[in-house]
Amino acid sequence: MELASAKAKRVYKVVLTGGPCGGKTTGQSRLCTFFENLGWKVFRVPETASTLLSGGVKFADLSPEDAITFQENLLKTMIQMENTFFALAEHFNRDCIIICDRGTMDASAFVSKEVWEQLMKTNGWNPVELRDTRYNQIIHMVSAAKGAEDFYTTEDHSCRSENLDLAHTLDDRAAEAWIGHPYFDVIDNSTNFDTKLRRMISAVCQRMGLDTGDRLETNAKKFKFLVRSLPDDSMFPPFEDFDVIHDYLQTNSKKTQARLRKRGQKDRWSYTLTVRRPEVRGQVVEIKTQITSRDYTNMLEQRDPFHLTILKKRRCFLYHNQYFQLDIYKEPCHPRCHGLVLLETYTTQSLEEFQANKLPDFLDIVDNVTGDPTHSMYNLSLKEEWLNNKKFCFKLAADDEDDLTGSPRTNGWIGPHVNGV
Repeated sequence: MELASAKAKRVYKVVLTGGPCGGKTTGQSRLCTFFENLGWKVFRVPETASTLLSGGVKFADLSPEDAITFQENLLKTMIQMENTFFALAEHFNRDCIIICDRGTMDASAFVSKEVWEQLMKTNGWNPVELRDTRYNQIIHMVSAAKGAEDFYTTEDHSCRSENLDLAHTLDDRAAEAWIGHPYFDVIDNSTNFDTKLRRMISAVCQRMGLDTGDRLETNAKKFKFLVRSLPDDSMFPPFEDFDVIHDYLQTNSKKTQARLRKRGQKDRWSYTLTVRRPEVRGQVVEIKTQITSRDYTNMLEQRDPFHLTILKKRRCFLYHNQYFQLDIYKEPCHPRCHGLVLLETYTTQSLEEFQANKLPDFLDIVDNVTGDPTHSMYNLSLKEEWLNNKKFCFKLAADDEDDLTGSPRTNGWIGPHVNGV
């Protein structure tokens, strides 16, 4: 007999919506990694429209009647895809979050009110079920066309051609489609993009009642510490271990940095491409994309011959309500990485306060290496010996490690992902 006090498994369904170039795809990736680090099972529902449009459908080729039929079938496809993930989550044996790239009500933004009402009547749908009871929370990521115009782009997006004015209009329509949902949060462009994503993750955690400490605060700072050796696993609080593989890719410009990441548990993997581009108006532009295993395999052919593959075991745990990420470097690697263990976290406290109150006392911490270029992953992966590489001392103005919300940290705007945001 199950005790009444036993913790019930949770299934949380969240929709990321918004206008073009608002950060949905990058946000989905960040949210995914954040909850994986907490030990949750994460399901990602892809954007149905992008899936269908990438198959060759063009609205310009459709008659008005065909366009309505397409929207109806799109919505039916979306509902079935979501229902598949919802059913899987209900039968999974741990807490699950389902992140939907757009939701059912988004379809109403692309048809007239009369057509929408007819679709509701024909299919026996109603807004209460499609909007209010289907999802736990709606997050509207405001388009860069509204408040971050310099970062709005349609580059490299085969399914996007909207100019600023149209993007502005579509953003308004997407927001209006969800008015009435009991848990509807709007994440605007009043901050840089990195902070925008932190605000988004914080909004989800607050609605869920999760205590995240201060690592999502906008004034949180990243600290990195060198650890001498590891204690027995029994000394740790509850933790999740991940295998992580990083590879740097060749790029067309010395100012552009591209990195592949393969991350997983028990031979279940996720794949991410991160591209850091030259500054825009003094701010770093970074694009983070969730990719398929096939894309990952193909992109590995572009590995930078001057960099070694980085292999890590990443251990995530909470200690005194502080979230930590412990990276344990594994062989084969450059001799400089042998036995290397780095502890990372974010906090609003000063270094002195943090070291006095929050550092895990069961770890043998050698030194604070925050901002030290000799401990950046980019430099650690170099094949050359640093003494023979005079450029090394001037390389990498920003730290390129994965931060604890799931994306590399920079000090400026991280540009919205240009493929399906």
